[in-house]
Formats: sequence, C-alpha cells, structure tokens
Amino acid sequence: MKYLTAGESHGEAIVGIIDDYPSGVKIDTDFINNELKRRQKGFGRGERMSIEDDRVDIISGIRKKKSTGSPISFLIYNKEWKNWKDKIDKEDDLLNPRPGHADFSGLIKYHLSSIRDTIERSSARETAARVCIGSFAKIILKILDINIYSYVNQIGRVIYKNDVNISLDTVKKIEDSPVRCPGKEKSLEMKQEITKSSESGNSIGGGFKIIATNLVPGIGSYNQGSSRIDAKIAYSIMSIPGIKAVEIGEGFKSAGMKGTDFHDKIYYDGKKGFARKTNNAGGIEGGMTNGEPIIIGAKMKPIPTTIKGIETVNIKSKKKEISLKERSDVCAVPSASIVGEAMLSIELLNGILEKFGKDNIDEIINNYNSYKEYINKI
Repeated sequence: MKYLTAGESHGEAIVGIIDDYPSGVKIDTDFINNELKRRQKGFGRGERMSIEDDRVDIISGIRKKKSTGSPISFLIYNKEWKNWKDKIDKEDDLLNPRPGHADFSGLIKYHLSSIRDTIERSSARETAARVCIGSFAKIILKILDINIYSYVNQIGRVIYKNDVNISLDTVKKIEDSPVRCPGKEKSLEMKQEITKSSESGNSIGGGFKIIATNLVPGIGSYNQGSSRIDAKIAYSIMSIPGIKAVEIGEGFKSAGMKGTDFHDKIYYDGKKGFARKTNNAGGIEGGMTNGEPIIIGAKMKPIPTTIKGIETVNIKSKKKEISLKERSDVCAVPSASIVGEAMLSIELLNGILEKFGKDNIDEIINNYNSYKEYINKI
C-alpha cells in the first residue's frame, strides 16, 4: 500500500492518495472520522483543534461503501483556510526561523523568500492525512483480528513506569484520560506539567508506547536490510514531526543487559503453541514478527513554536531576533500517539500484503488463515 499526502496547514484542504489497497474491503467512514477526532484530542492542544472538525471526504476508489482496488483519494478540509487566506497572501516575508523546526533549512533548500512556505507544509497538520490513511490500514487489520493501541508514558519529567496489559478496562482508561495515560494519578501530574509550561510561555515534550496484538510470526524478512519490519517501523515512527527517538521492546535497556537476561526464552504449550514469558524484543526478532505483541516506544521533543520565542537571527539582516510566535500546541504528545498508531498500522499491513497478497480482501483472508493453520500444525 503506497500513499502520498499534499496540502498546507492553512490551505483549503489536506489531501491523501492511497494506491494498492485491496478490493472488497467494507469502508466505515464513521470509524475513520472517529480516528481523526482522536487525533484532535489531548490536553495541551492549541485553540485550532476546537475550530477544526476533521472529517474525511472520499472522492475515489470506493463504491457502494467497498474498495474497488483503484487508487483511493480523499480530502480533509481546513475550516481555518478562509480566515488565513488573505492574511498569508498579504503578510510581509517572515525571516525569523524557529530553532528546531524546518524553517531555516527549508528556506535555504528551496530558495524561498519567506519561512511561511516552509511552515505551511512542514506543519504537523499533515498528520491528519496520515491518520486517515492509517485508518484504512486498521480496517483490514481488524478483519484479521489484529488490534493497535497506544498510551502516553511520559510528559516532561512525569513518567508512567507501569507495564500495561491491554484489556477493555485499560483501553477505556487510556481513552478517558485527557493525556492518554492509564494511570489516574500520573494523568493529573502530566496535566500539571503541561499547565506549568503553558503558564510560563513554553512547550513540553514526552513519550508514548504503541502496541499491536495478535500478529503471526514471519511478517517481514531478514534477507535484505530494507525488508526488515523493525527498520520499516522505525522509519515510519521517526517520520512523525517532533519524534527524536524510537525503541522496539526494551531497546534502550538492552545495552546494559546480558544476553541470557535480555533474550526471550521460547516455550511450547500443547494448547497455546509457541510462547514467551517475556517480551524484551518487542515482538520482533531478525527483522520479523515472532508472534508476541509488537511494542514500540517513541520520544517527542517540545514543540518549537512557543509564546516566549527562542533566540534566532533574521535571515537577511543577520541581526538577533526572537523566533516566530504563532498559535500552536503546548504539548502534542497525546495526539502524536494516535499518529503513531496510524504509522504502525500502515507498516504492519504492508508486511501482511507482501506475504499474503494485495489484490482482494477475500484472497488475503484465505491466505492468512491458511498460514495460521500451517503454524498450528508445526
């Protein structure tokens, strides 16, 4: 499944195109719109999220609510476009780039006269399209009984250290939390961290985990580095604006552990089949899924746009200035976790389509079930 996105933060719409999506998949637009709504939530989001009402407008590739196998294209309209169109067209050139954003390098790379053009496309507003694309992937994963979850485990210095066992109760706690953390006390502490940052005119970062359950072993490959599922996942998660670190399983801890302690011992149970008692590998070994839950961790930097501004220089005059101050989020970590779900969904679906076919959903289901039967007979 290939995809492209287009559009600017304050343009008329965000655009997405999906190619190589299987035919015969029943598309639930209510589910897609709910995923878009989940991305807009989260304590610390800016004023704009109360203005926008993201909804998908599918314009090709779907007929009678089912995918046809043709490229799918969609629009997500920006309500703010009308309010910003004249302002952007008439504004003077902006020459005070924000450290930490694409402003400086983008202006130089594309020979631009204002950082406005860089701001508009490099904005995280583009991730609305990716959440939409990830929703299409999730629809197929759900058919195969593969589920994707996420939760926030850090905001600033507040860290939720508990291991999370996914259950209906846990999922409800995550979705009910304003910061998407299952711990009630830690959720309150995280909110306080965000409030403190807001009151001081600053922004704040954090971290989140993404979990995928019920995958079969063997998705991905060790034959080429570019075929490894962990490499593809790491690439996708790192492509989310603001993400500065990614780990799989207990990746960061592994450097300080002995081999006999880190690696997940393999057991066999007559009823359950092959199993592990630990999951330090995060469900991936040798570039392939191993049947255990996929566990991905990511760290997000503080947003570069702050009320205080950050020291910079004017691109033309070379004089010291304060970076651009524009309406923005104080903290987007809860929202980024939803984008993370989308990106993981896309990569897992692509691994599945590569192994089980990509033309028609019934063929994929038959091939997938046949593979599961094969595993059970080993």
